[in-house]
Amino acid sequence: MSAGNRGPLVLAGLLLGVGLGGFVDGILLHQILQWHHMLSTPLPPDDVVNIKVNMFWDGLFHAFTWLVTLAGVWALWRAGQRSDVPWSTRTFAGTLLAGWGLFNVVEGLIDHQLFGLHHVKPGPAQLAWDMGFLVFGALLIVVGWALSRAGREDRASRAGLRVPQPAH
Repeated sequence: MSAGNRGPLVLAGLLLGVGLGGFVDGILLHQILQWHHMLSTPLPPDDVVNIKVNMFWDGLFHAFTWLVTLAGVWALWRAGQRSDVPWSTRTFAGTLLAGWGLFNVVEGLIDHQLFGLHHVKPGPAQLAWDMGFLVFGALLIVVGWALSRAGREDRASRAGLRVPQPAH
């Protein structure tokens, strides 16, 4: 007897985590705090034309996060229709956190560091804010992975199953 196929639940959690993490970034940092927009470094919002350009690119960013979230909802729906998928709150919550962390790390490395399109909080300490964003993302991945792993072990032990350990 096996512990089941966690893959569909893990995929759903990761997709939802990436999408929801993108929404946190866009809503909190772009809109509420107005610290940055998708193109804030090349186009500072100092006139109406630049504000419109930034709003357009922020809109594309939100459309992307909406599509990833929709894909996550679809993957979760599909996982729920399968009898071989073991449901675990820890696995799902862990993959949500890991997906959010993955979003932060990828977005931070590409947009902040590689292309310099924008920074978390532009100004004299922008590198510190950018590094904090990356560290926060890495912590979310580590905590999410550990929580997901605990969910795997809890689920298997409740079912009386042996969890295979990775070879060293």
